[in-house]
Amino acid sequence: MNYKQGRYSNLIKPLFGLIDLVIINTTVFFFNINLKNAYIFNLYISLVWIFISVRNYFYEVERHTKIIKIITLLFRQIILFALALYAFIGVFKQPNISRLALGNYLLTIFALIFIFKFFNLYLLKKYRSVLSRNTRNVIVIGKNEKTRQLIKIFNTRLDFGYKFKAQFNTDSESFSLNNCFNYIIENNIDEIYFSVAELSNKQINRLIDFADNNLRELKFIPDNKDIYAKKLKYEYYDYIPILSLRAIPLQESVNKFIKRFFDIIFSSFIIVFVLSWLTPILAILIKLESKGPVFFKQSRNGFNYEEFDCYKFRSMTPNKSAHSAQATKGDMRITKMGKFIRKTSIDELPQFFNVLFGDMSVVGPRPHMVTHTNLYAQKVDKFMVRHFVKPGITGLAQISGFRGEIETDKDIINRVKYDIFYIENWSLLLDLKIMIQTFLNALKGEEKAY
Repeated sequence: MNYKQGRYSNLIKPLFGLIDLVIINTTVFFFNINLKNAYIFNLYISLVWIFISVRNYFYEVERHTKIIKIITLLFRQIILFALALYAFIGVFKQPNISRLALGNYLLTIFALIFIFKFFNLYLLKKYRSVLSRNTRNVIVIGKNEKTRQLIKIFNTRLDFGYKFKAQFNTDSESFSLNNCFNYIIENNIDEIYFSVAELSNKQINRLIDFADNNLRELKFIPDNKDIYAKKLKYEYYDYIPILSLRAIPLQESVNKFIKRFFDIIFSSFIIVFVLSWLTPILAILIKLESKGPVFFKQSRNGFNYEEFDCYKFRSMTPNKSAHSAQATKGDMRITKMGKFIRKTSIDELPQFFNVLFGDMSVVGPRPHMVTHTNLYAQKVDKFMVRHFVKPGITGLAQISGFRGEIETDKDIINRVKYDIFYIENWSLLLDLKIMIQTFLNALKGEEKAY
């Protein structure tokens, strides 16, 4: 599993959002609005803009999004922002604010953001069409009128940034999904498009399993849009309807930015106010009981299956099987101090450095040892789906009773189910709920925390 997307386009949308915030905050000072406290006003409009942007999906503009939709998003954003802006007068009791100056300010930022947004869209289109950057390799499975139209779009709309690599004709005697799979892996294909009408249910299931287990995006070309569940993501590329199998909220740049911002703030807080004084104390206690390093480092698989060094406080005596054998109940390798910090999950606290460095998130699927990951990837269906997001210090599976030692296949299968549910249903509120439950579980102790 060496697949790596290696795209940095996820930084584009947060960057646009940051520039918009700069525009709305700096423009204030060009108008005599008569504010009592400009800093409170700037904080207010920044938070309001971010909140409205998230609810309005203002920055979720894809490469194939129609201009009319972008204009609609822009007008809705400004209207909602205007309502919140005038509400500031009543909420903060500032009757002396000039309504006329506030109106001129609104018109100015509307014009500036309108120009900026379309100028950047133009630059992005040129970036893809002229320089052939920010592109995705795609294949199409099936041969009919809709696939022909879709391939034409890929080849003519270079500004979309799709590189069409191959078409597989299902009516051909030489067609086999195994050939498709080999081609996808050998040619580093990012997205797979297939015609639902031309594959059997068994073939579709095989294709779904392959995409999940190899971190490829799978998209449907439907024959009848009414027969599909509303959970599927429905989009148009020009006039061709496309269905995406799995909508992952954390693939949306705004959500990714919010989660990363929260991770940085929370991990910094723990490092400064907890680890700064707790680490020296634990270092002395760990060293007094057994020889060896204070921290334990282990290679694990994270986002996009990439390996990283995961840190913990050492809870075992140094041993040769530390990187291959899980801790079991009554494990003789665990020290007395180690038993306490494992029971209270204190041994996991150094992973907040992993969070700060960007290898992990506070909440997400728990990462496994590399040897175990390779085993489970072959043994457990859809195990690789967990690597669509960053791993976490805690996760939904862990608070649901599936933490610690994997004693039976049922343990890892259920863990994967909870992880996939989390990936498909992520929200900041869900993260907060998991964190609170993790803290409560640590206080009362857990049966498998050994």
